[in-house]
Amino acid sequence: MENKQQIKEDIVFGLDIGTRNIVGVVGYIERDRFKVIAMAQQEHETRAMLDGQIHDIYKVGDTIRKVKNSLEKQLDRTLTDVCIAAAGRVLKTVNSDAVYEFEEETRVTQEHIYSLNLLAVENAHNKINSKDEKTKFYCVGSTPIRYQLNGYDINNLEGHKADKIAVELIATFLPEEVVDGLYEAVEYAGLHVANLTLEPIAAMNIAIPEQYRLLNIGLVDVGAGTSDICLTKDGCIIAYGMIPCAGDEITERIAKTYLVDFNTAEKIKVSASQKKKGLVTFKDIMGITQKVDALEIRNAASDVVAEMAKDVADKIIELNGGKPVNAVFVVGGGGKITGYTDKVADCLGIPHQRVAVRGEEVLTTVDFEVSDFKKDSLYVTPVGICTNYYTQKNNFVFVTVNNERIKLYDTSNLTVVDAVMQVGFPNEKLFPRRGAEINFTVNGKARLVRGSAGEGAVVRLNGRPANLHSSIEQNDVIEIRESTVGEPASITIGQLEEFDSQITFNVNDKTIVCPRFAYVNGELKSEFYDINDGDKIRMENFYTVAQLFEFLDLDYKTLNVTVNNEPADKNTRVYENFTVRTSSLEEYNESIMQSDTLSDSLSEDDIEADIQDEDLTEKNDTEQSSEPVRENVDITITVNGQNVVLSGKTDYIVVDLFQFYPFDLTMVRGNLVFLHNGSDADYSSPLCDGDTIELRWEEIKK
Repeated sequence: MENKQQIKEDIVFGLDIGTRNIVGVVGYIERDRFKVIAMAQQEHETRAMLDGQIHDIYKVGDTIRKVKNSLEKQLDRTLTDVCIAAAGRVLKTVNSDAVYEFEEETRVTQEHIYSLNLLAVENAHNKINSKDEKTKFYCVGSTPIRYQLNGYDINNLEGHKADKIAVELIATFLPEEVVDGLYEAVEYAGLHVANLTLEPIAAMNIAIPEQYRLLNIGLVDVGAGTSDICLTKDGCIIAYGMIPCAGDEITERIAKTYLVDFNTAEKIKVSASQKKKGLVTFKDIMGITQKVDALEIRNAASDVVAEMAKDVADKIIELNGGKPVNAVFVVGGGGKITGYTDKVADCLGIPHQRVAVRGEEVLTTVDFEVSDFKKDSLYVTPVGICTNYYTQKNNFVFVTVNNERIKLYDTSNLTVVDAVMQVGFPNEKLFPRRGAEINFTVNGKARLVRGSAGEGAVVRLNGRPANLHSSIEQNDVIEIRESTVGEPASITIGQLEEFDSQITFNVNDKTIVCPRFAYVNGELKSEFYDINDGDKIRMENFYTVAQLFEFLDLDYKTLNVTVNNEPADKNTRVYENFTVRTSSLEEYNESIMQSDTLSDSLSEDDIEADIQDEDLTEKNDTEQSSEPVRENVDITITVNGQNVVLSGKTDYIVVDLFQFYPFDLTMVRGNLVFLHNGSDADYSSPLCDGDTIELRWEEIKK
């Protein structure tokens, strides 16, 4: 054994935990061949397993320990890690897919392919667990069906340049209690699970090499408790299935027919299968020695064999889309019963020679460096469990997240984020969250101001600071505090880009620079106004005469105003670079009087000529101006409950009321309360008939 230990230290220990017996294999890979250096087999002393399910964990654990001890004796070394396979008694399969798009064309690596497959497995995991709230399922294996590169099918993505890659795969799941039972039995035997796979996946690795998978072939692993099924087509595995009916059904029939215990019936079954003719001798439970012809025993169980074969054939047809496969390989001890393969072929409607037990024929890439060994179909699955370790490692690890212990599917590069997602921690609370945003419009164009970013989730791994991408291992303890929300978005009118722009006017030959006005939802607002979500903002590119003179702190009502040499009132719009001129009303009246005096001194001819000129000018002015002449109107408003009549103007603004209502603004007597129709008054707002004004001094509260 010393030479074997020196040959390869990186050995793998595979354990096939069957319903009837447990088979252990130890070996290693060398130049694409698997070399078996130790083997051991042990039957269960009682029916501690039924239909592939562990019923007595500790009795199964004791049997595993016996196999382990035998192998350690052969190897002269201690075994600590083991690879196992689960039977598919309650197997569920899910077809899943995933797509990954690169930001730019990228050469695909193995890491990209691995991440793509993992994404599809996670999608399958979400599907299977959303269907059944009571039972939690765990993935025990996955097989890619096809890959796509930029939307086209391809066998191998690695090395190609791609914008988008995709995968479709089959993921297989078992309930938590099945997986837990296997782990507990193995750990009770003093071993640690290094890898977990599914029995048909393990058998497929050996029985149907990749070059055969182009064909539509079925693999049936007939054990004692279950018959596990796997189908291939077009170069890949297309389906997995299981029926809870196998060799033990035949054993039970023999036990009932010949009144013997289960273990005796198992020996009778094996003898009857091995002997074509002759007698099988045994003692029944009464102690009577019986001698029964082997053919008679086989006939006694023939209806059970036929039922097994039909169930398997029906399942194959179901998994294959309603039609039979072209050929079936049978492995496992339960498939050796005479007549089984022929009945499967009959039920499928294919020639008998296309359904066959496969043993030595499929172990051509395996070298058995053990004595007294004959290649047999019984060893296909345990050898496949070993080789699967090199191709698809899929174990489970236990970690604790915020005091909750969880089990994770081991992908060899688990991180904190995998654990917190498994425990159901909200994804949005992992990463910094922005405060509320503000959506509004400026001159009809949509604007968005985002809130500030908060702090990311705080992570501690085994008591030390970590992050979401920190690697995790078995029994790690993770503490995570959710991320915070940043401050909500905030912006004022004065912070808008448009508000910084200015308008220039020419007033009495002087250049006046004014800021733009902002209207929010139709109301004039100052630069200090805080913009709210949904606001509609309009930045005007003009001033009215009233607004311009308010900005200049002048009373336009005492002036005669022209805009671009045209008479103007308070509502006349003044645009960029317009010219505004003013003169006092006294100057205006004096010019009128001078004009009248001058007319008295003129001759009648001159007066007639002037009249004609005035008529012509008036005619021209009328033709040039399209604005109708507006008449003065009176309006009545209510000020502090008292009716006040405003007169002498065509229209009015709030500030006009002070000409008709006595109120001293020069002597401050507290806080000024000035409301227009219940809202804060704006001096330049229009004042209409029936409006209500509240105006008073309010004592300052100390």
